[in-house]
Amino acid sequence: MTVVDAHLHLWDRSRSPYSWLGPQHGPLYRDHGPDDIADILSQQGIERVVLVQADDTLADTQFMIDIAEQWPRVTGVVGWVRLDSPADAAEQLTRWSAHPVVTGLRHLVHDDPRDDFLDLAPVQESLRLVAEQQLAMDLPDAWPGGFASRIAPLADRHPELTIVVDHLGKPPHDSDDFAAWAAMLGDVARRPNTVAKLSGLADDHDHALAGDHGAAAVDAIAERWRPAFEVALEAFGPDRLMYGSDWPITRLGLDYAGTLAALRRLLDGLSPDERAAILGGTATRTYRLPS
Repeated sequence: MTVVDAHLHLWDRSRSPYSWLGPQHGPLYRDHGPDDIADILSQQGIERVVLVQADDTLADTQFMIDIAEQWPRVTGVVGWVRLDSPADAAEQLTRWSAHPVVTGLRHLVHDDPRDDFLDLAPVQESLRLVAEQQLAMDLPDAWPGGFASRIAPLADRHPELTIVVDHLGKPPHDSDDFAAWAAMLGDVARRPNTVAKLSGLADDHDHALAGDHGAAAVDAIAERWRPAFEVALEAFGPDRLMYGSDWPITRLGLDYAGTLAALRRLLDGLSPDERAAILGGTATRTYRLPS
């Protein structure tokens, strides 16, 4: 079974500003390159990775493409496309089409102050262009942000577009909002052109639980994630769920190995074929990665 990490970030602050990143982010506030994670990936049996944009800039996407040309483990890149300008989107799509490693696109929708961003006419036109190129469209953090309720209608408007819900839409563990989040995710999953990532599930409570990264912390965090995992599994099924580490954000909690260990706890009850789908098959199909 080939394991694919479908959501890994790298960044170089000399290449792009990453304006969201600052000293308040502790261990994240430094450059992160292949040398920082390659050995860990090998130790964990991760054979392939999909790099995901961390800045809405051309430079960040080009940085990932440059890494992919030097690091064979990278088999896909989710780059940036400016959704609110179809002219810019068309130009970017032409640029990225020269690099087959770009298999998906993303825009940091949750950082846009316009709650109706995904409903804007220019955004609709740009998404149509993305669909024509047969590229998957990742949507980042959704709950409780203003665009969570817009994902399902968006999938209806663009049935030819594969929509990837990053981080399961950020489930609110142990919260009164959990039922509303579950309903939202189930509504999205009823659209056959949607898939979701088992990534970025940790919150501040999990970061506090992580402690010394020991087995007890892994077990405790896995059990906190279990209700959200079960909702997602019932809604999407294993063939529409994929694993993503969200490293280096995981450095705030269990880090890479512990986060993967917590996920594997959740997968223990699945069949080998179901585990293979989540750990690689869904990502390979969604991002059209080389077999």
